[in-house]
Amino acid sequence: MKQLEMKLAKWEFRGCGDEEWLPATVPGTVHTDLLKNGKIEDPFYGTNEHNLQWIDKKDWEYQTTLQLGEEWAGLSCTELIFEGLDTYADVYVNNVHVLAADNMFLAWRVDVKDQLKIGENNIRVRFRSVVKEDLLKLAKLGYTLPAPNDQSELGGLDEQRISVFARKAPYHYGWDWGPRFLTSGIWREASLEGRDEVQITDLYIRQNVITKEEARLTAVIEVDAPTAWQGMLRISADGLEWMRTVTLEGGKQQVEMDIVIDQPQLWWCRGLGEPHLYTFQADLVQGKEAIISRSVRTGLRSIQLIRERDAKGTSFSFALNGVPVFAKGANHIPNDSFITEVTEERYRHEIVTAVESNMNMLRVWGGGFYEEEIFYKLCDEYGLLVWQDFMFACSMYPGDEAFLANVKKEAEYNVKRLRNHPCIALWCGNNEIDSAWSQFEENMGWGWKEKIDAEHRASMWADYEKIFHHILPEAVTAFHPGVDYWPSSPLRDLTGNMDQHATRMAGDGDVHYWGVWHGIEPFENYNTKVGRFMSEYGFQSFPELKTVMSYAEEQDLELTSKVMLAHQKNGRGNLLIKEYMDMYLPQPKDFKAFLYMSQILQAEAIRIAIESHRRNKPYCMGTLYWQMNDCWPVASWAGMDYNGRWKALQYTVRASFKDVLLSIDGTDRERIDVHVVSDLRRAITAELMLRLYKFDGSVLREWTHPVELGADSTAIVFSSPVVELLEGHGSDEVVLEISLQADGQVIDRKVHYFVPETEIPLQHSVIKINETPDSGGLSFTVTSDVLARGVYLISEDEGIFSDNFFDLLPGQSKTIVFSQRGKDGRDWTPAVPKGLKVQSMVDFVSEDLL
Repeated sequence: MKQLEMKLAKWEFRGCGDEEWLPATVPGTVHTDLLKNGKIEDPFYGTNEHNLQWIDKKDWEYQTTLQLGEEWAGLSCTELIFEGLDTYADVYVNNVHVLAADNMFLAWRVDVKDQLKIGENNIRVRFRSVVKEDLLKLAKLGYTLPAPNDQSELGGLDEQRISVFARKAPYHYGWDWGPRFLTSGIWREASLEGRDEVQITDLYIRQNVITKEEARLTAVIEVDAPTAWQGMLRISADGLEWMRTVTLEGGKQQVEMDIVIDQPQLWWCRGLGEPHLYTFQADLVQGKEAIISRSVRTGLRSIQLIRERDAKGTSFSFALNGVPVFAKGANHIPNDSFITEVTEERYRHEIVTAVESNMNMLRVWGGGFYEEEIFYKLCDEYGLLVWQDFMFACSMYPGDEAFLANVKKEAEYNVKRLRNHPCIALWCGNNEIDSAWSQFEENMGWGWKEKIDAEHRASMWADYEKIFHHILPEAVTAFHPGVDYWPSSPLRDLTGNMDQHATRMAGDGDVHYWGVWHGIEPFENYNTKVGRFMSEYGFQSFPELKTVMSYAEEQDLELTSKVMLAHQKNGRGNLLIKEYMDMYLPQPKDFKAFLYMSQILQAEAIRIAIESHRRNKPYCMGTLYWQMNDCWPVASWAGMDYNGRWKALQYTVRASFKDVLLSIDGTDRERIDVHVVSDLRRAITAELMLRLYKFDGSVLREWTHPVELGADSTAIVFSSPVVELLEGHGSDEVVLEISLQADGQVIDRKVHYFVPETEIPLQHSVIKINETPDSGGLSFTVTSDVLARGVYLISEDEGIFSDNFFDLLPGQSKTIVFSQRGKDGRDWTPAVPKGLKVQSMVDFVSEDLL
């Protein structure tokens, strides 16, 4: 038997009609190839985005030459394989057209045996402009489909919104946090495969029943046999082995084998147990030899979306191996506008950040792309559940036969591609379309349907239902049984009446709450606007100065400069940050101080939200803030900026997602309630330590309170009127520190101020950093002579601190460790920070406030 494989390399590219061929990188994009050849400026710098919109109006072509030896002769099948073509592409082999591609989210395989020859062969891929292609589709349709995030004006298309026609990453057309770069290119691996005998094309371990006693599985093997074949099928996993005789006919077919594993080691998400993984291998055996093999790595687990009626509505929660999971995490967007620039190390940094931040779930949002294999592999390894959207967001889509057939192929391919990953917890049809259209409520939603005549409204909704109520759920049912499908996020239920749409806070479904930010509602509303599962909410900030200076000059450092507005995609975003800052924080002294203050503001908003969601367990069983990451350097909702640098939000999230959380609710200025939330599967016995301090550090009062908390529960463990706590002291001169302690260890600690942030006095502080004895410089303590708010540690090196942006009381010390990623991006290790500096809020406010 002969099996050959060749990666296609040494590519070159040019604009169609141009004379000069330039070196190209595959996988890659036209934009990145132009940049590497010095033909364009950095797309992310300044306002360069605006000057690069010509690229998507051209057709581009790539070519390479293959040298094939005699070993390629006489094979039964020789396939040209493109794992990803972006997007409309024609492929030629020795000038013979062999493939027309029209979906970025599909892999393409074509038998080119008859077009190849021994010796030199030319492979050419011509990419047709999505702009030129889809303007024709828009003209033919005759009316506009809603797509508000399509930045068509920036692209020079006025209001001709074409993003809905191509099966291409929606965010490439722009979003309210991302630029408009309509890429094209060979964006995943390209190869040539040859064979002359049977091949295993897919191996799926279907999980029928999973318990701690046994795992009942079915190995589903897809094979392609040039001719009839008979032999043995062997399945093995971690020292176990199962065999059966198989007889294959010529062509493509499926073979199944039921297997049972006794006392399996289950896969658990972070916080509930180890994410154990099994490697399953399928061998086709003749005689004593395996002639062809294929293996997959998967974890054994059951995952369910639990929706049960109760006194307040219908629950929305996940159960992993029968255990309720309070989902803690964030929404993931693509890590770059140019997907092929994201290395494994960058993916690992994001996933390790999520784990270090005590998360157990990420939502792959529907306006990006079905992520790279390494993303899901890392989620499997680190124990992160994945809420997986299909790639549809904030738009209405065509319903012609060709488009629907394309979507069906896309759904089947991607469900099959990802179904072995135990991290996949849910398939979701789309982002926000059900509530945006709001079919069953005339004056709700985003105002789309009210602008459209009755005939087109009816056809648009019918097309919507074909995709999201039929094609996509049917693909999940057929190819990934055991994992639930949810038609749209947010959604209350698929009722076919007004109770379907999540246009108001209700006792069922999932919620995207944007009253804070878009609605300019106060932060305090996070305490009352709580749903069964909070799948989106967020607040913006700027990245740190170092990141801002990667796209701006000193003269650009002004809130409404052209560069700052170009790197703020959310309309009034910069002014909204300022408006909220005026409400909640002291006035920053200049724009650089504004960057810092914006992060403090963002962190406080999301802290309030997360703590409120967790306090409301089990009514609320999930909190996924918007958003985890960025695709370019920008002011946005991210907790980790484009360069992987942690904002204040990321440090706050890490504290707010602890398995045991201490939360002080002082919304009512007349009293405080102290909550303890535990996600542990065991009861805890602890002690609450309360200390009332003056701002000079002197202790006015100290007392303890016993705490008994059941497994996986939440409770108010201390409550008091404020006047009783203060005992005559002024609310503007004291601070309450509360810590939860068990077995001599502090589990969590919080400070509480009795006046609004703007009324807390700030004093010039002397903050000292001292190396911890015998730590080799890997640990240091931070102290202050007065109350220091928002203590901000900075290093010249890239890395994270064990804590940052924290308040420090006089007379207390905080021990800090600085960590850096390894060269391969694996778990962080302690390091000595270079050029360590420290500041606090007082360094960033106007002098007239002091």
